Formats: sequence, C-alpha cells, structure tokens
Amino acid sequence: MGEIEQRPTPGSRLGTAENSGISTLEHGQKPPPTPSGKLMSVRIQMLDDTQEAFEVPQRAPGKVLLDAVCSHLNLVEGDYFGLEFPDHKKITVWLDLLKPIVKQIRRPKHVVVKFVVKFFPPDHTQLQEELTRYLFALQVKQDLAQGRLTCSDTSAALLVSHIVQSEIGDFDEASDREHLAKNKYIPQQDALEDKIVEFHHNHIGQTPAESDFQLLEIARRLEMYGVRLHPAKDREGTKINLAVANTGILVFQGFTKINAFNWAKVRKLSFKRKRFLIKLRPDVNSSYQDTLEFLMASRDFCKSFWKICVEHHAFFRLFEEPKPKPKPVLFSRGSSFRFSGRTQKQVLDYVKEGGHKKVQFERKHSKIHSIRSLATQPAEPNSEVPKQAQQSASLTFGEGAASPGGQSCQPGRDPPASADERGPQRNPTPQRSPAGSTKADGAGRAETEEEEEVVKDRTQQSRPRPPQPSTGSLTGSPHLSELSINSQGGAAPTSTVLSPNLSPDTKQASPLVSPLLNDQAGPRTDDEDDGRRKRFPTDKAYFIAKEVSTTERTYLKDLEVITSWFQSTVSKEDSMPETLKSLIFPNFEPLHKFHTNFLKEIEQRLALWEGRSNAHIRGDYQRIGDVMLKNIQGMKQLAVHLWKHGEALEALETGIRGSRRLESLCRDFELQKVCYLSLNTFLLRPLHRLMHYKQVLERLCKHHPPSHADFRDCRAALAEITEMVAQLHGTMIKMENFQKLHELKKDLIGVDNLVIPGREFIRLGSLSKLSGKGLQQRMFFLFNDVLLYTSRGLTASNQFKVHGQLPLYGMTMEESEDEWGVPHCLTLRGQRQSIVVAASSRSEMEKWVEDIQMAIDLAEKSSGPAPEFLASSPPDSKSPEEAAGDQESEDDLSASRTSLERQAPHRGNTMVHVCWHRNTSVSMVDFSVAVENQLSGNLLRKFKNSNGWQKLWVVFTNFCLFFYKSHQDSHPLASLPLLGYSLTIPSESEDLHKDYVFKLHFKSHVYYFRAESEYTFERWMEVIRSATSSASRAHVLSHKESHVY
Repeated sequence: MGEIEQRPTPGSRLGTAENSGISTLEHGQKPPPTPSGKLMSVRIQMLDDTQEAFEVPQRAPGKVLLDAVCSHLNLVEGDYFGLEFPDHKKITVWLDLLKPIVKQIRRPKHVVVKFVVKFFPPDHTQLQEELTRYLFALQVKQDLAQGRLTCSDTSAALLVSHIVQSEIGDFDEASDREHLAKNKYIPQQDALEDKIVEFHHNHIGQTPAESDFQLLEIARRLEMYGVRLHPAKDREGTKINLAVANTGILVFQGFTKINAFNWAKVRKLSFKRKRFLIKLRPDVNSSYQDTLEFLMASRDFCKSFWKICVEHHAFFRLFEEPKPKPKPVLFSRGSSFRFSGRTQKQVLDYVKEGGHKKVQFERKHSKIHSIRSLATQPAEPNSEVPKQAQQSASLTFGEGAASPGGQSCQPGRDPPASADERGPQRNPTPQRSPAGSTKADGAGRAETEEEEEVVKDRTQQSRPRPPQPSTGSLTGSPHLSELSINSQGGAAPTSTVLSPNLSPDTKQASPLVSPLLNDQAGPRTDDEDDGRRKRFPTDKAYFIAKEVSTTERTYLKDLEVITSWFQSTVSKEDSMPETLKSLIFPNFEPLHKFHTNFLKEIEQRLALWEGRSNAHIRGDYQRIGDVMLKNIQGMKQLAVHLWKHGEALEALETGIRGSRRLESLCRDFELQKVCYLSLNTFLLRPLHRLMHYKQVLERLCKHHPPSHADFRDCRAALAEITEMVAQLHGTMIKMENFQKLHELKKDLIGVDNLVIPGREFIRLGSLSKLSGKGLQQRMFFLFNDVLLYTSRGLTASNQFKVHGQLPLYGMTMEESEDEWGVPHCLTLRGQRQSIVVAASSRSEMEKWVEDIQMAIDLAEKSSGPAPEFLASSPPDSKSPEEAAGDQESEDDLSASRTSLERQAPHRGNTMVHVCWHRNTSVSMVDFSVAVENQLSGNLLRKFKNSNGWQKLWVVFTNFCLFFYKSHQDSHPLASLPLLGYSLTIPSESEDLHKDYVFKLHFKSHVYYFRAESEYTFERWMEVIRSATSSASRAHVLSHKESHVY
C-alpha cells in the first residue's frame, strides 16, 4: 500500500518546505490542503509491470495520486510522467491533475491506472537522474514489445542488445540465447536473434546505466519515439493519424510521417464537436490554408487529443506554468482546461539547483543491481554520462597526519550528506556527529547550510595522484561543485583524500572536517577580532600599502607556479624542447627573486608603521612611496624579461600543437591543485601586475596632498610605472586576446581553426535557441567575424560541441519578442541561415545586442566573409525554426557509440561552464576589467545559519573568490565563482550588528564577509561588483586600443 501521508515528496527530499511537494505555486501562496474523508484504493501499474495500491482521499485532485507514486519511487523528475486509464467510454485518457480523482475514475476497483512516460524530451541528456533514464528505458522496452516503436531490423536488434546487456550483463552466447528464448522484446524476435547476439558482444563492460543511456540515444532518433497515434480523417476523408510531440503536431499515414506543424507555426488549437482545428501563423511561402481541419471519431476523442496538445505545448514551450483563467461571472464558454505542473524549463532549473540525496533503486528485470551513490560528496545533477557507483571507497590521511578530532575512521557510520543533498532524515540508522565536534555555536545547522564551491574537478582524472588535501569536487552542478563543511571541530589534517565514489557498502566515519573552516586554535571570537582591529593605524595610506603587501604575496605564489611547480614537472619528463625551457624559466626566475626581496621590504615597512618592530618610531616610516619608487626603478632593469613573456606564451602554444607529449604534460599540470587557473594565465601575470602597481600609486597620489612627505615619491613612482605600462601595453592587449582564444579552444570540440591572425574574442554566454524542438540552452561565442553556437558535450571531457556558425558579414539583427511570443528574443539573419535566440533577462539581451551590432560593424569594415570554422558546414535550406534543430540531433547511430568514449581529463570549472550553469554571459571587456581588479587579504566569513565568524585568506581573481587557510598555503581549498551572484549590504533584520559586512547571495546560497576597515570594505565591494555586474564597453575602450592577434 502506498500511504501518501507517510511518504516524503520529491520536494521534501530536496530540502523544500514540508508538504509543498513538487508544486509550482508562486512565492507566498500555499498549496491547497489535501481533502480529508473517505479513502479510496487505486491500483497503479508501474513501468516494470508490478502493481501497487495507493489509498488517497476520494475528493483529492489527481496531483495527489501522481505525487504519491513519485514519492513511492523516490522520483525527482516526476513531471515527465503521467497516469493514464480507460474512462467509462473505454477511451484511454490522462488523469487530470486538477480534478478530483473520484470524478475521473468512476469504479476504481475495476480500473488499473498505468504510470507511464507522458512527455518525451528532445534530448535524453536533459534527464538528470539515473532512475528517470531507467524508467524511460522501460517505456522504450514496452513500446518495442507492443509494436508502437517501429524501426528497421538493425535498429530493433541494436535496441534489444542494449536491453539484454542491462538485464544479464556481459556477453555469453549460451546465456544470451536462453534469455532471449524466455523473453520476447519485439514481435519478430526469432528472426533477429543472431543479430541481437552479435550486437550484444560489442557491449562488454557496459553498466546498466550506460546501457539505458545508449538505448535512449538510439531510440530518440527514431521517427516513432514517444509517438502515440490518434486516428482521424482529413477534409477529403483520407484516413490519417495525428500525434503530438515536443516539436509540435505530427501527421502520419500509417506509420509514415507525412507532415509536421511546429509550435512556432501554430497560432491556435481548438476543437468543435468532432473537428480538431489548427490555426497557423500567416506565411507567404506556405501553401497551407490558414486553418486546418481534421475529423476524429467522437467529441471525446477530439477533446482528449486537444488536451494532450495543450499540455505538450505548455510543458515544452513555456517558461512557467500558465496562470488559471478568471472564472466568468454569468456563463462560461469553451473549456477551462489548462496545463498543471512544472514546465520542462522549471524541472531542469529545479534539478540543477538541488544537490538532492541519491537513493538506491532496484532494477526488477536486471541481474545487476544499480545503486545511486550515497557518497559524502554532492550529487552530480548534470552528469552527461551515467556511471555506476564504485563498490569501493577510501578515506585516508597523509603520512603522519591525525584524523580530525583525534579519531581514526570507523566503519559502519553514515557519512554526512553534502549541503544541498541533505533532506529530511529517512535513514533508520541515527546520524552521529564527528568525533571532536560540538553542536554549539550553530554547528548542527551548519552541517546542512554551509557549503563551498570547490576549486577543481577531481573526478575526471584517470591516473592516480599522490595524497593531497582534497575537497571532493564534482563538475556539472549549477554551482560547479559544492562542499559540505563542518564549521566546528578539532585539528585540521595536513593531508586528506576522500574517494569521489564512496559506496554505501563501505560507509566510513564522518569526520571529514575541512581545514578551510577549522582553525587549530578554534574559532576566533568577535571580541578578539575587534581588539586586534583597533591596534591598526587608521590612515588610508596604511591600508593602501597593506594592499600592496597582500597582493604581492599572491603574485609571488603565482610566479612560483611557473618557477617551482611547473619547472619541477617539466624536469621529470623529457617532453619540452630545450629552446622552450630556455625561453620560459630564465625569464621568470629573476622576477621571482626580485619580488621576494620587494615583499620583504614592504612587510618591514608595514611592521614599523604598525609599531610592531619599534613601537615608538614614527614619522619617516609612515609612508610607502619611497619603497615603491626604489623597486619600480629596479623593475625597469627587468623589462627585458617582461618583453619575453608574450613570446614565451606563443612558443608554448606552438609547442603544444606540435607535440602530444607536451600537450599531455601541460593538461595534467593544469589538473593539479596548485594550478588554480589555466597555465597560460600565469604566464601573463607579470604584465598584469604592472597595472596593479599603477592603480595603487594613482590611489596614493589622489589621497596625499601635495605637501605630504610621501607625495613626491609616489608621483615619481607613478610616472615610472606609467612609462613601463605604456611600453608593454600593446603586447599585453595582444597577448590577452591570444590567451583567451587558446583557453576557449580547450573548451570547444568541432572547431578547426579558432586561433587565426586578426580574430578577436568579444563575448561568450548562455542563450536559449528557438528551434522546432522548442527553446534549448546553447552556449554562444561571439568573435569579430563569426558567431558560434554550441551545446554541452556528452563526453567526459565536459567540452562544448560546436553545432553551427553564423558569419557576421552581411548579418542583420532585430528584436522579435512579438513575432515569436518569447521574452527577450532576437532574430539573427545571416546570408545562409537565420536563428532565433532568447536571453535570460532584458539586461542580458541588451549586452548581446550591443556586442553583436559592434561585431557586425567590424565585419562589414573587413575585407570579406570569415573562413570556415567547422570541418564540415552543412548547407541550410530549412526555415529558421527548423534549421538547426535537425542539424544538431539527427546524427547517424554511430554517434551513440562514441559519446561515452573516454577522453582526456579537462578542467571543468572554466568561465564557459560557469556561464552555462548561471545562465549568463561575459565579454572580453569584462575579462580586461577583471585583470585590473584583483585583490587579496584576510576576511571573516559567516554562513546564513551559523553564529561564528571564521578568518580566511581570500584571493579575488578571474571573477572568482579563492579561499585559503592562510596566505602561506600553496593552493586554494575551495572557490566561489561570482558570476550571477548579487552583492548587497545586509539589512537590519539579518541581525548581524557588525561593521564592514557585505553579503553575497545566489538563489538559496548566502555568504557574509567582514573586512577589517572601511577602506578594505570599499575595495572588496569595488572588485566584487566588477565581477557581478558587467562593465560598459566605454570603460575599457577609453584607455585600451583595439589590438588583435
């Protein structure tokens, strides 16, 4: 019996408010109470042919029953499914989610309601859960057996071979033939048995989850996939079949599709008695009449099909659930039926936002049990390639390191769920706290609320690495990766490794206490911090000088990435030519030596200024201009090395193109924690640092009056550094563009010649592309000669596959919200192809309009059209709404076999991925501003539901906050990409009562940070605001010339 009162809903499993289920009610609204009274028992037939009985109140709406079934299955993506049953006239209809069940199912004891797939998405990779894909695979299996999914013999045999692999595992001819003799998957199975066995032999090593993935990959390309035929006649009386899909309404003659009406072409759907009417948008190129009419068997058949069409249109085309129509005062006209539930966009956003807890499920027909991991790490909701949970796990500590809290790991204890995974506790085994941690000071709540965005993707590394402090990161979540962190506890381990695939069969203890949030001396109290802050000088010049010191520390660490870490890696393998070594390392080592001494001088001066060395010495030591002038004059002697850095960057990229061994070495080095940015970014750090010195000296000169003792030195130092910046400015602009093109090249597949002379990167970001399949998220890349659009790849490398290009030469652009009925919509008309795109907001659309128009103007001034990007650009003779949809998905069946191949590991938290998950964009102007706005220093950090503040060393660079335990650490422990976040000052209602506090929040994620002074507070606000809101193009173009590679 499925007792709905006792089962948590999918919504509660993801941490939503109790009893809210999977509702899409507006903020502030409450779901209608479940009617009490007499219960009725309803039998539900599941997709695996089992039957379950559910007791629901008679007057409850159909949504209550569907929620009960989804809750029983632990199904998060239940919106793709529905309940169908034969009504009193023996017509199979869908259960209306808004009407009382008793009014729809008249004799529940004699009716079996079927739980089946209702909405088939255009791409199975949009299904984020393994359980959802398994249920879809069962639906495909059922459709094959019933003859609904017609296809060629080869396709049928290939589909069955994946089903057999999922059910009995790897190939064994005797077992295969015995299994096929007992199970009939397709009507003419005997004739295809040899083909099935032959195909099954190719699937050795494939897990049930991968078999489901491949099954859906093949099935989705078939014409009858997800199609339910409804008999009808056209005006001439010819027998036809109507069907509805995610793309629109389809017309079949037998099993052959003879016509299709995309949603973009349909203006209105209606029915009048037995007549089903489709009103089309006017089109001068179309031979169709304005209104098409089809005759169905009866009014009930006609209304049933009309309802299905309304629901499909709303689910696949709308951003949110349509609002109910107001009730008429006197009389009603027409049907009041409307779609109820979340749209596909809402489902995708909902699953993206929730790091939901993975639970076990059983494959009824499979001899291989599939387990959705209960690992301590967060879920991977956007994993494109399904993987079975590993049946082994390890939680080890570095040599000589003690476990947090002084205890070693004990088996049999449940690991803590990660921040967003944790829902209501349903495990009968009580959850215990880690040894050494307490519930004081909000630590209990902190386990469920506190999270960090982790710096690297570690799950994709194929080779073992030495034990290092790990944060268990994953790519693919809406926040890239997140970490559950206990804010209280014992001593931090020096080296911790958490297996990324912790199996429920090998549950470890849960003392994984991140050193990021645990000070060995315990959390610092607010009084201690206030006392320490009061001892510092209050002069603004002191805090400017301190900024030079803190950022110099970070710069020195960045130089060590090249001079120490990268050089050490290169020396171990003979894969880099000596000429390249002599170009890189001899030009960085002198800089590292010079800036080591520079940092010592600055820190000595600050110690005197603060009174730490000689408490009574004042006056001459309360300045920094003389130190800056002396060292900037020294830097001029090193300019010969700075000139070589651009040459080194070009030589390294040339070497990578010519040597696979060097490419592999650099790629593996980028996966190390110490390389927290792309390798070529570190090569440009010395050029960027000059800009920082110039900014600091400008602030000092602005602060000091001309009569101040330090003013003369500051002005002289500013003149010296301005001269150096002017000399290197052209090289820096050229190299920034060159570096960005090569960085983008690593994120893209399907591009032949991205980096060519004269090409300039302008903007990248996420837009929704309108095609025959509705709005689909795509990643767009704008250059000064061409616009590329891509989709998230199906490969383990997390790259983006290029689907098409629009040369900007001859392109026109117009806003088309009214034409297509889509908010923030643009139509881009190229010479060979036109596309319709929609931005996530008005401001995003305006950014794209400005940059695309500028790029079109640049292309018009150039000599002619851009060279081809793609290895093969298919010609376009289709309408704008159809063109790219087919081009992107109608690949041959062989693509399904290559989509799961192992590829080289790839950094999964690049800016492209952040823009994809945050549904935003970033321009080269923003990157240039980000180069100038870098900052380092100590901040106190607090989570939304914790009481204590914690001191962290924080580095802001490349639109991201990187968190360290202290400035001495060689690599960050976690990171927080800031694109999409809002920066505000906390309100009085948040009850913080502290000075210099700012707040970062994105959806449900909230962080508070405290600075030590008014100056540092304003500086952090300034630089973070540059990452959370795009700069205007005039800001950069006013002082940067247009240099391209």
